[in-house]
Amino acid sequence: MIRFREATRADVPAVVALLADDTLGKAREGTDLAPYLAAFDAMQSEGANRLIVGEEGGRIVATYQITLISGLSLRAARRAQVESVRVAADLRGRGAGAALMADAEARARAAGCRLMQLTSNRTRADAQRFYERLGFTPSHIGYKRDLS
Repeated sequence: MIRFREATRADVPAVVALLADDTLGKAREGTDLAPYLAAFDAMQSEGANRLIVGEEGGRIVATYQITLISGLSLRAARRAQVESVRVAADLRGRGAGAALMADAEARARAAGCRLMQLTSNRTRADAQRFYERLGFTPSHIGYKRDLS
């Protein structure tokens, strides 16, 4: 059984390995851990921004980032933004992803969120089907702009 918990700095290498273990991640993740550790430290200082890991048998097998956002729209609804969802390749299709998203939803509800949102790269057709099976709807068009 996977146990979800807040990540520690020592978990960062395993999380980076999960991020790099897919078609898109292979091209965009790096091997130098320094920027990842600095980003983790920054996330820790932002009270509403957390990295969560799923652990099974002492191994990090899943991860996601959850950011709690307060806002004025939707009658001042608080929302949870879920990012960087990853499950170890050998566990995909076995319920680990559903358990991960259930954990994210429980954390969002406990924080008073009325909405949980995420984006998925348009090339990830399997991920999109997965999110729709969980009740997410593709209600918006997302845009990104590279600032580097």
